Amino acid sequence: MEKTVFCKNCGKEMTEVQDYCLQCGVKAKSGKNYCRNCGAQLPAEAAICVSCGMLVEEEKKGEKSKITAGLLGLFLGGLGVHNFYLGYKGKAIAQLLLCWTGIPAIWSLIESIMILTGSIDKDAQGNLLQ
Repeated sequence: MEKTVFCKNCGKEMTEVQDYCLQCGVKAKSGKNYCRNCGAQLPAEAAICVSCGMLVEEEKKGEKSKITAGLLGLFLGGLGVHNFYLGYKGKAIAQLLLCWTGIPAIWSLIESIMILTGSIDKDAQGNLLQ
């Protein structure tokens, strides 16, 4: 069952999996006029929603590049280099230890495609890739 959320730009009800609001066309999680949790209108400088207590936060833009991560995955992914770059040390070490088997080459090809298409869009700290 999909969770109901609200557009942070116009307040229209939408599902959590929608990438864009069908009312205003703004990318999901963009804006700061309405609470994403309850849809209440927010003052311009609000840090929390006074209706539901939810923290009003903007997604952090990271310093890591989607293109760099994708290319590292394509060319050096069998060694886990792209995962080291993104901060996923556990996956990176697993790929490095298994590099002689060839499995990480297929694994990293799939991850590279996911990074370049935006399916994987955050680093290990939750920052958006540029």
